[in-house]
Amino acid sequence: MPATVVQVELNEAMWSSYIAKHEPQMRERIIVQYAPLVKYVVGRLALNLPTVIDSDDVISYGTIGLIDAVERFDPSRGIKFETYAIQRIRGAIIDALRQLDQIPRTARQRAREIEAALAELEAKFKRPPTDEEVAKHLGLDVEKYREACVRTNVTSTSLDALLSNDDEEAGGGRAYAFEDKDSPDPAAATERREAEQALVLAVKKLPERERLVLSLYYYEELTMKEISRVMEISESRVCQLHAQAILRLRASMRPPQVAA
Repeated sequence: MPATVVQVELNEAMWSSYIAKHEPQMRERIIVQYAPLVKYVVGRLALNLPTVIDSDDVISYGTIGLIDAVERFDPSRGIKFETYAIQRIRGAIIDALRQLDQIPRTARQRAREIEAALAELEAKFKRPPTDEEVAKHLGLDVEKYREACVRTNVTSTSLDALLSNDDEEAGGGRAYAFEDKDSPDPAAATERREAEQALVLAVKKLPERERLVLSLYYYEELTMKEISRVMEISESRVCQLHAQAILRLRASMRPPQVAA
């Protein structure tokens, strides 16, 4: 995460003091200090919200996630608070929107259809299909297909959640891959390593522009707007490339179906 997001790192002694005593003043101090994380997450989600949803409401949903992160955080696990909090904030926002039914079932259904089409066509062509090929398979023109990808962007999971066994459909709040990272279960640790290796291979097979979007988004940690400037394309096109990349990866990571 860029250093400008949170300027001051709370030291271990402060966290230990808060965890031991749960003093309201210390809790409030931590929340205020890390409040910029909420706007950071909202900026990276690239939400396409109806006008009936106020941006302040979205910030409020994210703040609930931040508060939850502060209350649950355990520094002894060796995970940076920012990393943990971002997952909680993102999950809280998506869960709230789902409860308000502002992520329509049609968008979720379309995401599954696109994912299935990508998997089927890649198996058929032995390469990632083009936008035109996927659009034709779905009976859409290219622009309608790209618009559909943009609408499904918030339903698409993140790279971190791809390493979790939780289904994104069950709720963004369940997809905290970092929570089980220190699990003492050797089988779970082995499974995660295998999933990480599979994800690395799947990313390498992505089309070049989709790999670039993921690199700028997850490694350089740019917002969608910043990526659009770097790549000299529209922000909606960046959202479409991101959503399509994640859907391709979901299709690649999904276990093969066994015929009955």
